[in-house]
Amino acid sequence: MSVIQKIQDKYGKVMAVIIALALVVFVIMLAFENGGSLFRGDSTTIGTINGETIDFARFNAQVEQQSQMMQQRGMGASGEMLSQQANESAWNTEIARVLLSQEAAKAGIEIGKKELNDLLFGANPPQELKQAFTDPQTGVYNPAMAQQQINQVKTKGTAEQKAQLNAFLDQMIFQRLAQKYDGLLTNSINYPKWMIEKENAQSSLISKVSFVREPYTSISDSAVKVSDGDIQSYIDKHKKDFKQLESRSISYVAFNAQPNGADSLQARENILALKPAFDSAKNMKDYLMTQGVNNYYDGFISGNRIQVPMKDSIFKVGVGNIYGPYLDGGNYTLAKIVATRSIPDTVKIRHILIGTSQQDPQSGQQIPIRDTATARKLVDSVALAIRNGANFDSLVVKFSNDPGSVNTGGVYENVPSGEMVPAFNDFIFGNPVGSKGVVKTDFGYHYIEILSQKGSATGYKIAYINKPIEASEETDRVANEAATKFAAEATNQKSFDAAAAKLQKEKGIFKSVAQDLPPTGSSIQGLGASRALVKAIYNADLGDVVSERVGDFYAVALVTEINKEGTMSPAKARMMVEPLLVNQKKAEIITNKIGKVTTLEAAATALKKTVEVADSLRFAGQPSMTLGFEPKVIGASFNKANVGKVISEPIAGTQGVYVVRVDNLSNTPVQAANVDEARKMRFMQAKQQAQFQSLQALREDATIKDFRSKFY
Repeated sequence: MSVIQKIQDKYGKVMAVIIALALVVFVIMLAFENGGSLFRGDSTTIGTINGETIDFARFNAQVEQQSQMMQQRGMGASGEMLSQQANESAWNTEIARVLLSQEAAKAGIEIGKKELNDLLFGANPPQELKQAFTDPQTGVYNPAMAQQQINQVKTKGTAEQKAQLNAFLDQMIFQRLAQKYDGLLTNSINYPKWMIEKENAQSSLISKVSFVREPYTSISDSAVKVSDGDIQSYIDKHKKDFKQLESRSISYVAFNAQPNGADSLQARENILALKPAFDSAKNMKDYLMTQGVNNYYDGFISGNRIQVPMKDSIFKVGVGNIYGPYLDGGNYTLAKIVATRSIPDTVKIRHILIGTSQQDPQSGQQIPIRDTATARKLVDSVALAIRNGANFDSLVVKFSNDPGSVNTGGVYENVPSGEMVPAFNDFIFGNPVGSKGVVKTDFGYHYIEILSQKGSATGYKIAYINKPIEASEETDRVANEAATKFAAEATNQKSFDAAAAKLQKEKGIFKSVAQDLPPTGSSIQGLGASRALVKAIYNADLGDVVSERVGDFYAVALVTEINKEGTMSPAKARMMVEPLLVNQKKAEIITNKIGKVTTLEAAATALKKTVEVADSLRFAGQPSMTLGFEPKVIGASFNKANVGKVISEPIAGTQGVYVVRVDNLSNTPVQAANVDEARKMRFMQAKQQAQFQSLQALREDATIKDFRSKFY
């Protein structure tokens, strides 16, 4: 015991210091690993643009807004792909906002309070305000009402409403700044009269040349060597063309965990097990809700508007009978005809909606406006007033809460079946012309009048229930185990390639590649979207192997390339540069073979070629059938100093080396050009391109730091 005590006394302080240092190192490493700061806590900066920081909360709100907009517009993407597109769109919007705002400030462009008021409440208000505050009877915008509403939100609105209003006003200000900045650029665009006249004169010229050519293909590619030094030298002379963003490339093998035949059979058995209850259900809507089906349309739809697989076979089974199971996408489905009736093709109606809720134009959410009892009393009063001779149009303007029909007197023309909610649909398609009545829906109470009907068809009320074809635990386990086994064998570049070759031979599973994955990306070529896999790739080193589930696949990936932001390496640029340098080296060989240029005949003898002729060449016309696309040769043929001469130096073109003699250069009649119209057209073209080109130039010159990969 005394020995232990002596050790504690002698070394206790030293051990305390060592432990304390270890804890400090651990905390520092943890802070940096999490992208945070030792002294400030976790960072909330999503990036910087010319020194201006972009806050995560603000940016994330924009991503959500972009995502909702894309979903509403049905832009096709979903899941991780939609999130990625929304993220990129929000980032590009932020870059444009900051850069244009900074440039506008440098130019002294600003939006004062008076101009903002004119923008919101003047003769050309934003479309959002114009729609909300235009009198439906007169079609006149009411700026006083718009201003009153905005002031009310500023003083008495909720925090969310104020934030939405501020975002709206910021957007209006930015749009006006962008318009002013764009105007500053476009108003400086000019195409002088002399320039147009010169181009017209050039268009009238026609040239004839004789030439001898040696194509690059006459020399084997193996006869010339392009070193990394050659490529680096070319990159150094053209650095702007070889800028690169940060990216990584991978090789990967994907193991399929999609449903197989046994899984499909199980799904079919699962749907068949539901058939007796589906067949005997008395209340179809309630039964389907117990099965998780919430989209049952309890209304009649014309047969020609129903678009489902096997619809003709479904129609043939008759009322009360079930068709299926049949395949519909990735599901097995049963369909039951609940009822049929004769209905018109389209209906013209007018209605007044006494709503119990309405959509908030800012948030898009439904907000209560009156209770059910109040709505019922009001719609009964409206119905009574109409029976007593009140003007329908006046009542629409005064009471209706349907923004889609207020401006048309409550009228909807040519309504097809299945477009309105079921109760509304069945009233207008199940009653004759002239019928009037009150119908309750989720939106409130509708007073409806049927004005006219067209055509005739059979309407069907059909219930559907389905079971997805999903991979079983066994299917998933087999794929997962195969991926795990492969990952255990493929631990570096050499073993990965060997294991992939073996897998291809034995199982027919091929190795794939995905190149230039950005740090904020999620899309992997040939595989799908997985932000998790991209993050794992960026947390790995060159030659490391990572694994991740991507959709219906287990992916095992090898990091094959790491590209830092900056200038491309010779290895990265070789694919682009090597063909150019190969042709340059071939051009030197051919030029040396030609020797000193004297006559075309001498060049033809040296190259063992014949003299060719290209006639009717135009400076800006279509490529010559004889000459092909050779801009350098065309340029030389329109140089007046070369007329009647053999050009003293061989021309290294796109397809080969040319020795050229300009035989003739003359003017020809061309259609008279309207100089003023040409100038106007050029101005309009340049104006359309100015904003994009100016923003692109600002972006190339800006210092942009992107930290999004640490947050998403």
